[in-house]
Amino acid sequence: MQQMTPEQAQQVHRPDPAPSRLKYRLERLMLTPLFRFALRVGLPLAVVAGAAGWYFSYEQHRTAVTDTISEIRNQIETRPEFMVNLMAIDGASPDVAEDIREIIPLDFPISSFDLDLDQMRETINGLDAVRQARLMIRQGGVLQIEVTERVPVVLWRMGGQLELLDRKGVRVRPAEARSDRPDLPVIAGRGADQAVPEAVALVQAAAPLKDRLRGLERIGERRWDVVLDRGQRIMLPETGAVRALERAIAMDQAVDMLARDIAAVDLRLSQRPSLRLNGEAIEDYRQIKAVETGEKKR
Repeated sequence: MQQMTPEQAQQVHRPDPAPSRLKYRLERLMLTPLFRFALRVGLPLAVVAGAAGWYFSYEQHRTAVTDTISEIRNQIETRPEFMVNLMAIDGASPDVAEDIREIIPLDFPISSFDLDLDQMRETINGLDAVRQARLMIRQGGVLQIEVTERVPVVLWRMGGQLELLDRKGVRVRPAEARSDRPDLPVIAGRGADQAVPEAVALVQAAAPLKDRLRGLERIGERRWDVVLDRGQRIMLPETGAVRALERAIAMDQAVDMLARDIAAVDLRLSQRPSLRLNGEAIEDYRQIKAVETGEKKR
């Protein structure tokens, strides 16, 4: 029998280079991107989450962290550059500015983080006299409030009360008496506030009669009467009121119609305008007709 050399014996006892089944599966698993991501990211996150969960499971730990966060936040919010020291109001009349200070009571100095500018803007816009408000915090710790007020264009008399209305018929503020705003025309009647633009146009058209104009009255919430001194009225139609008024003014300028003893000019029917005479004028008219017809006055 032939004896093997040492080299042959070493070759015979050399381990098999092929990996085991478990090692092979592990190597294949390590080649999977999802598994590698789980090892690099998921496992550390799980460890951190577990540690945090264990730490915050104790109430004293949670309280300590909450107090620390609150203290840091308070230190940041109360820094001088974030403090508001005063409030400035621009574009508002003294009465409106006083109303704003009453509805927004602030105790200065106050942190800008404690100011809800949107809520404050809505509160200010809720004032009748304010059309629009703009709020900002300027450098130097100033709360700037820029106000655009509603401009009253008419006085609305309703139920014994006077209200100032803007061009859209929105209430501005009450008026104590007519003498408070003698520069504004007066409108009256239910529904007059819903037709302010038309009322303004009528007042402008009635400029030749401004010395005699006393106001406009809304009739039945659908049309206007122009009220003049001496109790005279120009009764306008529901539609085309401005044109009808201009026609009445043209007739007055032509024949001095409104200087006569008439009670009203009825223009409600555009095809058939009519005049209403006062009592004395009616009697005078009857006497004239009697003379013309040869009848005797009874």
